[in-house]
Amino acid sequence: MAKMDDTLTMLKALTDAKGIPGNEREPRSVMKQYIEPYADDIEQDGIGSLIAKKTGIADGPKVMVAGHLDEVGFMVTKIDDKGFISFQTVGGWWGQVMLAQRVTIVTRKGDTITGIIGSKPPHILTLEARKKPVDIKDMFIDIGATSKEEAMSWGILPGDMVVPYFEFTVMKNEKYLLAKAWDNRIGCAIAIEVLKALKDEKHPNVVFGVGAAQEEVGLRGARTAATKIQPDIGFAVDVGIAGDTPGVTSKEATGKMGDGPQILLFDASMVAHKGLRDLVVDTAEACNIPYQFETMPGGGTDAGSIHLTGNGVPSLAICIPTRYIHSNAGILHRDDFENTVKLIVEVIKKLDRETVNKITFD
Repeated sequence: MAKMDDTLTMLKALTDAKGIPGNEREPRSVMKQYIEPYADDIEQDGIGSLIAKKTGIADGPKVMVAGHLDEVGFMVTKIDDKGFISFQTVGGWWGQVMLAQRVTIVTRKGDTITGIIGSKPPHILTLEARKKPVDIKDMFIDIGATSKEEAMSWGILPGDMVVPYFEFTVMKNEKYLLAKAWDNRIGCAIAIEVLKALKDEKHPNVVFGVGAAQEEVGLRGARTAATKIQPDIGFAVDVGIAGDTPGVTSKEATGKMGDGPQILLFDASMVAHKGLRDLVVDTAEACNIPYQFETMPGGGTDAGSIHLTGNGVPSLAICIPTRYIHSNAGILHRDDFENTVKLIVEVIKKLDRETVNKITFD
């Protein structure tokens, strides 16, 4: 494995952390550890979003840079008499990526128990059954328990969090990083690195680096955090779809890993603010930072909640093209991460009161 530098160590800690919507304590703790040295103040909203404040000019405009803490996962709903676990998906899953995958259940006390999403051997399936995907409601988790009592004696209860088991891996091409939960610990990492890059820089505003809760179930933490912050400008930093693998057509997705951050023009939650989009594009051009455009007819980002806060907030989603999102593990490109940080930092330096007013009211 490649030598782990400080950035890779941070990315590993963030992605290894277990945190489905409503259960973000572990990733929030990791994010707090890494962002605290660069923040003047750290707060939380009422549902667990982390808000780190970095003041450039105290009466300058407020700029919110939000990743989300939660990852798609599952929740224990029932334990049957033989000790098998029924579960509910939390966030969007496609059944075909789930069977026979190793998972980790986290008990109320914080103990971890290994399980596997059970599947029938092909030997006993009819030809017809082999062709059909298994319905998620028919899946179960096998933890090696022999009874309900044994499973409960290990501390497992309905409501417990279940996450994919996957180790952070630097691939043979060391720019390619493989991990669970890129959606959206990479956004949390961007928020950390933006505050770090501004540590000794003058910037004409107040920047809020946010780890939002419960994005995967309705952009919820971004709404509560933005209500607390009342930002003048909002950025959601998230993953986008990489369309550079076999079987994905250019009509479905055009993003390519390594070609720079994706500026999301449109999704189901928001139409990008034109003035802010233009400033970001102009900044990328002036600084020779690669970028790409993306539209996504389905799905949304935290910008969808941020832009509806108060009287409305000019907002934009900037995404990192990522392969295999909403599965057990994904791949992204380190250069895209670094270029996204660079781009947001350069844009923040330009967001003085006059520029923000022009963007908002022009």
